[in-house]
Amino acid sequence: MKNHFCPYFLSIVCFLSFVWVACGDSDDTSSSPGDAPAPYGALPSPQQVEWQKMEYYMFVHFGPNTFTESEWGTGLEDPNVFNPTNLDCRQWARTAKAAGMKAIILTVKHHDGFCLWPTRWADHSVKKSQWKNGEGDVLRELSEACREYGLKMGIYMSPWDRNNSSYGTDYYNRVYANSLAEVLSRYGSVFEIWFDGANGEGPNGKEQAYDWALFTSLAKRNQPDILCFWSPYMDLRWVGNEKGQGSETNWATYNAEYGTTPALGTGIEDGKIWIPAEADVSIRPGWFHRPATDNQVKSIETLLDIYYHSVGRNTNLLLNVPPDKRGMIHPNDSTRLMELRKILDETFKVNLAQSATITTSNTRGNSSKYKAQNLLDEDYDTYWATDDRQLSASIEIDWNKPQSFNRLMLQEYIPLGQRVKSFSVEYWKDGQWQLIDNQTTIGYKRILCFPAVSAQKLRITIKEALACPVISSLGIYKAPGD
Repeated sequence: MKNHFCPYFLSIVCFLSFVWVACGDSDDTSSSPGDAPAPYGALPSPQQVEWQKMEYYMFVHFGPNTFTESEWGTGLEDPNVFNPTNLDCRQWARTAKAAGMKAIILTVKHHDGFCLWPTRWADHSVKKSQWKNGEGDVLRELSEACREYGLKMGIYMSPWDRNNSSYGTDYYNRVYANSLAEVLSRYGSVFEIWFDGANGEGPNGKEQAYDWALFTSLAKRNQPDILCFWSPYMDLRWVGNEKGQGSETNWATYNAEYGTTPALGTGIEDGKIWIPAEADVSIRPGWFHRPATDNQVKSIETLLDIYYHSVGRNTNLLLNVPPDKRGMIHPNDSTRLMELRKILDETFKVNLAQSATITTSNTRGNSSKYKAQNLLDEDYDTYWATDDRQLSASIEIDWNKPQSFNRLMLQEYIPLGQRVKSFSVEYWKDGQWQLIDNQTTIGYKRILCFPAVSAQKLRITIKEALACPVISSLGIYKAPGD
């Protein structure tokens, strides 16, 4: 789908919204143990916190490639090839909503340069197609559908353009910027802009020197809350693969100089910028719909694996579900999405920890404000925390009788920073603690999957943290079938 480039972070402006404060190593005696923990390290913006809470949303690749059954168009396609017989963006939105997704990101312009809105800055667009006699606007229909179904909308707009004759010149940056201003000023709120990293030759054989500073500043000016995926000024980073697989160790913090190194997946411990990871993957082979792949939709087992290795590893999941030539999501895709939703609902319906007694080895200032019960109140903004210098601690769950479980969910309270570096999970058996797993980071959300065990007691030990642990949520579940 894309050919990622190695970005150069051209400005330190993005650092200004972040705070670097050490929690637990300060000699400041003005605070008492009962005070709230001080923020630690690079911090997310409010928009980034809300983005991480979204967790799972839909990617929609749609355009001339849908009709030519190709992945990358040449830019030479006749605009009339784009002619969906029954475009139904409301069906896309209904499907996303029913699947438990929170948003839809549409490819309004892929590398072929064809625009799904009637831009004044290019002829290669819906206005030159036979669809609705050139009066159609896919982006308009999607924006209305997203509002109707309570979904957020995002935009994928490739800067590479294999059709525009000005590509490879300074003027093209103006063309792209003005086109971007159209989509970000006329269609309501846009939560995320996908620039992609592809930069190949245009019709004149030249490559483009993208004006990222212009593109990003224009995006922020038109949509102050927008988050930028993949640019030198990115708010969100690519996870480093197109398999939907987040890294087992995953810091949401990053450093400017790392670019597109293997650290894309793992992030950077003590990184100076908050740039969380997003994983993109398609529900079927290829990004655009082809009839030949209708019976190659990913299995429910594969999709569950993707979910647990993205959302369950501190990474948002962007799952591509491409409409067909009608302009509708194929029944095979939507059926599989509903199957996934059903299993996830069944798995996380009952938090077994709610019926247990929860004790901790340390509670911040012995204050009820930071008590263990905050882990179970389903309020993300309450949390259990330890004293400043207590960088390791344990949580013990006791049911008084054996329970069977195979999933564990933990969440850090990320507005105060990401802290946990390693933790272990054990269950009580035959008079001693038996290891289930040793793991590293938690972040916004971590889900561990393991063969079902039956035990009366479970212990989670935070072995090492960069600052006093601040844990918002704890869940213990029994997934069906395991």
